[in-house]
Amino acid sequence: MKFIAHINVMPQKALLDPQGRAVSSGMKNMNLHEIGNVRIGKRISLEVEAATKDIATEKVEQACKQLLANPIMETFEFSLEQA
Repeated sequence: MKFIAHINVMPQKALLDPQGRAVSSGMKNMNLHEIGNVRIGKRISLEVEAATKDIATEKVEQACKQLLANPIMETFEFSLEQA
């Protein structure tokens, strides 16, 4: 079976996000004072070939922990759907 994973990787809340901070500042300069606390991360989509959804979930989690996200600085979450 083929599965599609959609992964969101974000900086940990306890860490500064210089890109998000710059965008927040830009929003205020554009007179968009209602928008704040911007956090910028990355979205990753990938295909997984696996016998079951449980196996696909394990593979995606392993990829996130070992390659796609830095656990010291980032958190991740993902959804998985059958292709």
